[in-house]
Amino acid sequence: MTKKSNLLDVKIKKLFPESKLPVYSKPGDAGMDLFAHSIKPSENNRDPYLEYGTGIAVKIPDGYVGLVFPRSSISKTPYILANSVGIIDSGYTGEIKLRYKIDSTVVEHSQYGNVDVEYYDIGDKIGQLMILPYPTVNLIEVDELPTTERGDGGFGSTGK
Repeated sequence: MTKKSNLLDVKIKKLFPESKLPVYSKPGDAGMDLFAHSIKPSENNRDPYLEYGTGIAVKIPDGYVGLVFPRSSISKTPYILANSVGIIDSGYTGEIKLRYKIDSTVVEHSQYGNVDVEYYDIGDKIGQLMILPYPTVNLIEVDELPTTERGDGGFGSTGK
């Protein structure tokens, strides 16, 4: 089997000399690891978060989108990526940042030794970046949609 080349050139800029460029950890990985360059805590005590700057900016090509996901190691932290999945449009060329909400219940339990909590620090891998093509969608309004087996069955309608 021959491997098809899916190489896409993307312009990237280090905003600081010590910033780390995203890297694929292993051959075949879909997402590139993003590294923490800065940490800025919120000043909002009601909904605390940490904003991680990566110290890099990219120019996503037209017809593509950058998607920013948390890493699987997020489960070892009290963090939740505030917007679930970050979207970087081709028009945005500012610093890539990840804003993590802090789950106060996890932090509260960790004070009693029930949960082993880890935090991300400067230089740590804090997320993943995927750059994917997307279609421009032409919506066609209709009076009826085709019938399907599932129909309008909502949450949990396909089984357990």
